Amino acid sequence: MKKNSPAPSSPAIVGSRRDFLGKSALAGLATAGATIGLTGCKEEAAPGKAAVPAKAADNSDHIKPGQLDTYYAFISAGHGGEVRVLGLPSGRTLKRIPVFNMDCMVGWGITNESKAIIGTKADGSLQYNTGDTHHVHGSYKDGTYDSRWLFVNDKINARLARIRMDTMECDKITNLPNVMGFHGIFPDKRDPVDAAVNYTTRVFCGAEFHTPLPNDGRDLDDPTKWGCLFTCVDAASMEVRWQCRIDGNMELVATSYDGKLAAATQYNTEGGVDLAGMMSAERDACIFFNVARIEQAIKDGKATTIGNSKVPVVDGRKAANADPATAVTCYVPVGKNPHGVNASPDGKYFVCAGKLSPTATVIELTKVLAWFGGEVKLPRDCVVAEPELGLGPLHTAFDGKGNAFTSLFLDSAVVKWNVDASIAQFKGDKAAKVVLDRIDVHYQPGHGYASMGETKEADGKYFNSGNKFSKDRFLPVGPLHCETEQLIDISGAKMSLLADHTAYPEPHDGIIVRRDVVKTRQIHTMTDFPNAVTAETAGIERKGNKVQVRLMSQAPAFSMPVIKVKVGDEVTLTLTNHDKVEDLTHGCAIPTFNINFIVNPQETKSVTFKADRPGAYWVYCTHFCHALHLEMRSRLLVEA
Repeated sequence: MKKNSPAPSSPAIVGSRRDFLGKSALAGLATAGATIGLTGCKEEAAPGKAAVPAKAADNSDHIKPGQLDTYYAFISAGHGGEVRVLGLPSGRTLKRIPVFNMDCMVGWGITNESKAIIGTKADGSLQYNTGDTHHVHGSYKDGTYDSRWLFVNDKINARLARIRMDTMECDKITNLPNVMGFHGIFPDKRDPVDAAVNYTTRVFCGAEFHTPLPNDGRDLDDPTKWGCLFTCVDAASMEVRWQCRIDGNMELVATSYDGKLAAATQYNTEGGVDLAGMMSAERDACIFFNVARIEQAIKDGKATTIGNSKVPVVDGRKAANADPATAVTCYVPVGKNPHGVNASPDGKYFVCAGKLSPTATVIELTKVLAWFGGEVKLPRDCVVAEPELGLGPLHTAFDGKGNAFTSLFLDSAVVKWNVDASIAQFKGDKAAKVVLDRIDVHYQPGHGYASMGETKEADGKYFNSGNKFSKDRFLPVGPLHCETEQLIDISGAKMSLLADHTAYPEPHDGIIVRRDVVKTRQIHTMTDFPNAVTAETAGIERKGNKVQVRLMSQAPAFSMPVIKVKVGDEVTLTLTNHDKVEDLTHGCAIPTFNINFIVNPQETKSVTFKADRPGAYWVYCTHFCHALHLEMRSRLLVEA
């Protein structure tokens, strides 16, 4: 290998970007000719300069400049294909995490590493350029978030993605076989088989659209043979463990705190393929999956496969599971066309929202387990309450104090109600006060979720309402309006609207996580990247018409001022950021060749492109890094 790149002139020192910019700007002017320039200097923050935590909630919900938010909100972005990170209560957008979409700032869908995660065709182009994220949920330990992973679905192309919470970057995407319209997801909260494992081991995925199985051209004119699959994915390996065929279509998914049950709301029990056909039944259902029984059935050889997939499939349809003693599924009748299903923080109940029924259905989980044990006669006997809440109930959140908060799509409102009172009312107590409060939102809320509300640590501070329309709430910007995230204080007896936060269409489900729970890293570890470029490996290597360009960056320069290749070469450029200063990210863009990406401190990324046009092209840094940022360039010379 030809070595034409000197090592960085001095070791990088960990420090803050503010320290770096303040101390190095003038010095950089004196050393502009160095191949690799300045490094940061660590300095203890002066008193009063450090970011200040937000004031206690009982003093103020206003986050002043320099203060930190109390919570993170991780929100799926719908057909934007990404996950968005907000600080709450300020509503500041902290990060947009590209997942199923392309992002020309980060280089997601451009770098070789991101293409490998997204998936490519034989010619190296992306398998899909679109995505539709709906639900994002975190991994658990002992009933609360453990800051390992976030999981999010792609409804369009039936994919499950995993995001590392320490870097807030997607690291795995899995395709679900024989599934279309993958909608609801939820991780287990502890292992359903091994009670000693009290953290997330599986992620459950509900398919919304029924299709021919396999969908290879057969049975196109006979929808009675079509079906839906509930899928279990291994959280660590992201490989599909098993699938379970069910009746009808699935919406949302929930899991029990003891790990034994997963559930999905089921609509279109009729198996219809048009609107009229999907509306004829009086009720739909919430399907409960006995995970241990499903996995035992697979061990016992009671599974099949579909098409070319080797994933074992168990029959969970109602007709095959009439006997509770052997059943793997239980269909609990609920209100028509249910949407959300959510677990109460005490671990006792699942609440299903009716959508086309003005009710929510409260299901007691011990009764579901009793049905599987033959101790409850009918699945409907597992229902312990069905309060009337309003028009178009969709999603329910909890405050950890026995109260639930349900979004009402048609009423454009959020209703606060008490779970125990609803159970008392269902038993005949006419004096029970179920509904405690209502608040208008603007407009047509879809998803709603409370701070830590899907954990045993639900704290009853905030409820976020993701609304589908904003209409007159903000300045008009043409036919497509922004949408709204409205933050509601639920800590008192009466709900109070705190703020409108704009959202680029279309906000979906999310979680609100206390900031102390989230553990991030500020710089990467260079040795985590097998292709990291060092002084010993930097340079250019040619094998035929395939050229490896190994480049280092350290503000304010790239390690090679000139890079020469020939027309027709397949060029792989690998770039390692040698800076160790927090937030000191570099960019790398090459005009004409569709190259633009960033590398964070100590990170390595690569791109591959065809040098099919002769000429001189500036390789330049796109991410502001230094007082001499504009001068941070190399020349790519493509010889004819």
